[in-house]
Amino acid sequence: MVKENSGNNGQEEKQFSRRDFLKTTGVAAGGIAGGALLGGFTGFQFGSDQESDSAETGTGGETAGGEGGSEAPEYAARTYFSRQEDFAALAAAAERIYPEDDNGPGAIELGVPYFIDKQCYGTWGSNGTDYRMGPFQPMASDTHGRQEKLNRGEMFLLGIRRMREYAVEEHDAEFVDLEGDVQDEVLKAFEAGEVEVAGMRSEAFFSLLRNTTIEGVYSDPVYGGNKNMEGWKMIQYPGPRMGWMDQITSEEFVEMEPESLRAYQGGGM
Repeated sequence: MVKENSGNNGQEEKQFSRRDFLKTTGVAAGGIAGGALLGGFTGFQFGSDQESDSAETGTGGETAGGEGGSEAPEYAARTYFSRQEDFAALAAAAERIYPEDDNGPGAIELGVPYFIDKQCYGTWGSNGTDYRMGPFQPMASDTHGRQEKLNRGEMFLLGIRRMREYAVEEHDAEFVDLEGDVQDEVLKAFEAGEVEVAGMRSEAFFSLLRNTTIEGVYSDPVYGGNKNMEGWKMIQYPGPRMGWMDQITSEEFVEMEPESLRAYQGGGM
């Protein structure tokens, strides 16, 4: 507390305390203390595990730009998948579900792995708005819907790791190292319910993976997928618009450049 009639001493006390705090935490000088303080956040959020994340490319999709070596998009940082091997397998599986072809880019180039990662990290991934009480009977009849105790994020994590294990068991290689047609065989085994996965049906995991991959392709780019609105461009979807009065009466098909929610809500503040 600054005493009354203390002149400039109080101001100097405040300034010193602030500098002293910054030095102590390492924020000002980038010291070890600062690294220790912030490492728990940055290490988990950006997946700085033992592997070198700064050089992650290829199937892991860290650049999300295919093999062209394009710069990583602004959202190219993991927030949920802490292991690069799991994220690489997720990216490879998503690419098999939505591969690059003559129509346009595939899941990796569209940023779908990052879309899934961010969905798992948020309320959707933790089933934060769902009924979460028992009974849990994941192997019950299909007519009862999903009854897993696992939330969506856990289903993704356990499903991807079981997929990697199954690839090694059946083909003696990591999923990312298999040829595309062999990766398809692994995914088909999950789709058919032929793989045992703790706490859920394998077909439930595949359904979740497939649906979320497609959502990442066609969702608004603000959520991390559909990079540069390429998913929309492939189906000539113009994105959200404030109105259609100028086009609604046209007898011809109207082609419009797509616009994201950023056109109405983002960037100005």
